[in-house]
Amino acid sequence: MSEIFKDYPDIVSVEQLMEMLQIGQVLAYKLVKSGEIKSRKVGREYKIPKVNVIAYLNKEAV
Repeated sequence: MSEIFKDYPDIVSVEQLMEMLQIGQVLAYKLVKSGEIKSRKVGREYKIPKVNVIAYLNKEAV
């Protein structure tokens, strides 16, 4: 298993996504709302599997 983001839980919030990628709130919401980073909306909050954040980074690195 990858050691990247090992200090974060398996499911992260938008706020944690912002920390992980060092991005602002507007870009974080754009990424999840557009589906670039796959997530699920539960109630009023987005739940983002950490593996999807890693997949996004790997896709961008290619």
